[in-house]
Amino acid sequence: MANFSKSNVPQFSVDVYQNEYLPDGGREVNAIVTVTSTGGGTAGSAAGPTYAPGQGPGAGVVIMVDCSGSMDYPPTKMRNARDATAAAIDTLRDGTHFAVVGGTHVAKEVYPGGGRLAVADRTTREQAKQALRRLSAGGGTAIGTWLRLADRLLSSADVTIRHGILLTDGRNEHESPEDLRAALDSCAGRFTCDARGVGTDWEVKEVTGIASALLGTADIVADPTGLAADFTRMMETAMGKEVADVALRLWTPVGTTIKFVKQVAPTVEELTGRRTEAGPRAGDYPTGSWGDESRDYHVCVEVPTAGLGQEMLAARVSLVVPRSDGSVQNLGAQGLVRAVWTDDMVASTSINPQVAHYTGQAELAQAIQQGLDLRKVGDMDGATAKLGRAVQLASASGNADTAKLLAKVVDVVDAATGTVRLKAKVAEADEMTLETRSTKTVRVKK
Repeated sequence: MANFSKSNVPQFSVDVYQNEYLPDGGREVNAIVTVTSTGGGTAGSAAGPTYAPGQGPGAGVVIMVDCSGSMDYPPTKMRNARDATAAAIDTLRDGTHFAVVGGTHVAKEVYPGGGRLAVADRTTREQAKQALRRLSAGGGTAIGTWLRLADRLLSSADVTIRHGILLTDGRNEHESPEDLRAALDSCAGRFTCDARGVGTDWEVKEVTGIASALLGTADIVADPTGLAADFTRMMETAMGKEVADVALRLWTPVGTTIKFVKQVAPTVEELTGRRTEAGPRAGDYPTGSWGDESRDYHVCVEVPTAGLGQEMLAARVSLVVPRSDGSVQNLGAQGLVRAVWTDDMVASTSINPQVAHYTGQAELAQAIQQGLDLRKVGDMDGATAKLGRAVQLASASGNADTAKLLAKVVDVVDAATGTVRLKAKVAEADEMTLETRSTKTVRVKK
């Protein structure tokens, strides 16, 4: 946490897209809130943003590498993991604090050791890559222990951005689901974490659940030879983050309640249950770390009824970050969600294009999850119906990436009507890729 001046922080903006008109008696207001961060540097640049000495946000990164026995099958998997970690280390910006953790049924410090983080420069990067030679496969999998060690290491350094990268190839079989959940609850809000599953022997819901809880990304790397490129991209993105712990603050007037808040682009992420109270009638929803990027959020508000011609402020949206003294700093961007009651049926029944698009994208993600779950339990009719609806939604919204993934699981007869047939044989990697990436959305064309 830190105090920021305008000179070294990206500029945030908030845009609200909605149909503010409600029919007589109407109470539900929906809005898409677009948050954009610009001007602080280029996310995705290995060099990262340029700052005067001592002005940039300190960053800490811990790479957690699965070293369980299954990483030896095939033996190239462990080598690919070492190569990927080395590539990520090469991508670290000078001055970044970092560590490497080897994960089995216990978590071990691979580099630098001593319960601390190293500071990236030419020497420490080379030392870290030499230490990777000690990574060998053997033992079980207890991911909660890896995350707790990463948390301790990251908290040992005075840094603003705290981030983890986690690689696993198997199921979390050596601790209970409750232990993993407790570890995630303990780490939530303390650091963000990207999670990757390599091969096809891991549990999708475990990996996506880790990323979701820690506001990171999840993905599959079915072929271990693709790890180095993926790790490099993840680290480049991490190096582009400049503001940590940004919260979407929603203020609502008396009698108004927030029904839900969810991120809808670039992925669908439910935030409603993560609200923390922030004073009278205000609540904060965590969004994690930001570089140069834009994200969309769907806010649904229930307002008290009012007479025709009346209008009210349904919610005020702002962005805040915590200060080191426990207070918060407002990032200066604000958006207003309004409600206006009218007897004009055309106005009150018109659905805002952004709201309609993202409602469909959220339904698409849900239909894929439900369809794959039904397929796993043998309900083929139910799976066909859900995955058919997913094909229809992907086609209508122009989500070509998801449509391609669906086509590997079903034979599409008619995309427009959602008429499909389940494929008799589906490669495990194709099914897992569809499930892992089911929440990825396409931006609405504004």
